[in-house]
Amino acid sequence: MKNATTRILMYGALLLWAFVCLFPIYWTLSTSFKTAVNVTQGHLLPFIDFQPDWKGWRSLGLSPDTIGETSTVREEFLKRFENSIVASIGASTLAIIIGSMAAYGLSRFEYKFGPMRNKDISFFFLSQLILPPVVLAMPFLVLYKELALLDNWVGLILVYTLMVLPIVIWIMRDQFDTIPDELEQAALVDGCSTWSAFLYIIVPIALPGMVAAFILSMILCWNEYFFAALLTSTDAKTLPVMVASQTGSQGINWWSMAALSTAAIAPLVVVGVFLERYIVKGLTAGAIK
Repeated sequence: MKNATTRILMYGALLLWAFVCLFPIYWTLSTSFKTAVNVTQGHLLPFIDFQPDWKGWRSLGLSPDTIGETSTVREEFLKRFENSIVASIGASTLAIIIGSMAAYGLSRFEYKFGPMRNKDISFFFLSQLILPPVVLAMPFLVLYKELALLDNWVGLILVYTLMVLPIVIWIMRDQFDTIPDELEQAALVDGCSTWSAFLYIIVPIALPGMVAAFILSMILCWNEYFFAALLTSTDAKTLPVMVASQTGSQGINWWSMAALSTAAIAPLVVVGVFLERYIVKGLTAGAIK
């Protein structure tokens, strides 16, 4: 009886937490099908509290009756969508390449930088996340202006790489720590170089962790707003900046913002659902030995 009660309480708490996490997504999706009256009155249930309408999606040119027509708003959305994909995938790929090599070095070799050792260096990388992005606003603006990197993909990819690199190094270091040193020693005895052992022995084993780090990096880059708004204006503007710009002189068009937000988070939902096991495996790497 006690076990049954504990299980009921546990599943009840999990259901409550699932509702708390999923309700904002439901609210955003349902708001994209509301009119102004339904938004202001806070109607929740479609077909019961309100009749769904394509007004939000129509404003983006993504409704069934406008999808075949020319739409400047839809073209802008697709352009921002493309910018987000290029910046997120490019920065995540670059971070995985650099971060994996750095993490492998911290896992397999002993370093000394003044009083700092490997653990101190690893913590130093992670501590960079404590620094508020607004502190870097002026230095990045001046630097990017001098390097002609404002409002282009290359500038965004570089700053996003710096943003997610500490997380990649931390995840991959734990991943490499779980791989026995004997595998590399055997490869070295068989004639492999250090690079060959890393590329052909260690990387395939650590691939699930690399996929998890890549997914988490891509999600962080996809949702990033501050640097995208600071360093872009027209050509390289991303989806979060476009979502934040859905305001006018008469207020916020909630239905349009909700439709745009739904379209923006849909790829992340798909990634989270189908690749959840890789994310969990990457986050728990090194927890059990």
